[in-house]
Amino acid sequence: MSMENKPNVTEFILHGLTQDKTVAKVFFALFLLFYATIILGNLLIIVTIKTSGQLNSPMYFFLSYLSFLDISYSTVTAPKLIYDLLVEKKTISFVGCIAQLFVGHFFGCAEIFLLTAMAYDRCIAICKPLHYTNIVNKHVCGWLVAASWVGGFVHSMVQTLLTIQLPFCGPKEIDHYFCDLHPLLKLACTDTYIIGIIVAANSGVISLSCFVVLVVSYAVILLSLRTRSSEGRLKALYTCTSHITVVVLFFGPCIFIYMRPSTTFSADKIVSVFYTIVTPMLNPLIYTLRNGEVKNAMKKLWSRKVKWSEQ
Repeated sequence: MSMENKPNVTEFILHGLTQDKTVAKVFFALFLLFYATIILGNLLIIVTIKTSGQLNSPMYFFLSYLSFLDISYSTVTAPKLIYDLLVEKKTISFVGCIAQLFVGHFFGCAEIFLLTAMAYDRCIAICKPLHYTNIVNKHVCGWLVAASWVGGFVHSMVQTLLTIQLPFCGPKEIDHYFCDLHPLLKLACTDTYIIGIIVAANSGVISLSCFVVLVVSYAVILLSLRTRSSEGRLKALYTCTSHITVVVLFFGPCIFIYMRPSTTFSADKIVSVFYTIVTPMLNPLIYTLRNGEVKNAMKKLWSRKVKWSEQ
């Protein structure tokens, strides 16, 4: 970074979710519970899938990586949010802010691509069940996960490079609980209209295009179910409902935040809570409550632990 673009601001002040101390204490207890649920719930899914011999299909392979991404993504913002709810001055260094921006978009975009890969997996499993194991084999699964990581890295690197070259010389208060693109662009001491358009195109187009792929995948699934029996249709739809729920909870807020010009709204912080904390917390519940195989595997895992403790 050249000297003329070197920022004068060495730290930012976050406004957080609320300025009310009483509400902040309530939020502290609430989000601490949410974060603990995220860690324990997603770790339970990962351990269950890795230790169970029954959960060896590509769907569960992707699900274990989704749980890992949920833990990683929420960890980017939740611990800082929880800590800031107890302190009066909520600061973050410039380097820490840029790091939070990069890592947050890296894991968030990787999760978007992974959810899209999971929709492809469900589409092949339902539309071409006889060829499913040949089409979606371990090699293909590995490449899809690797592509999700690479896609997330490229997206995040573009966003970060666009932001880090901006001069930050004046106001340093971010009206948010973490460092994100639109609040940072608002503080830059230069015209950010063009960069705002590029940012919206980069983030929004990825979210929207992946969402379109997801919709098309499920449209193909619905069309293929017309020739199935009512029992077959219900079984197929049952396996897809969990994934559709997660997609709506994650993509809806992301499209609202990033598929627009560089502007900020008062509702942004509340909407951001959904895709950074609420959705990662709900994912384990959604996939376990509606999946008999996962519940049975968890019961077997628990029974093995009980037997080991008794010995």
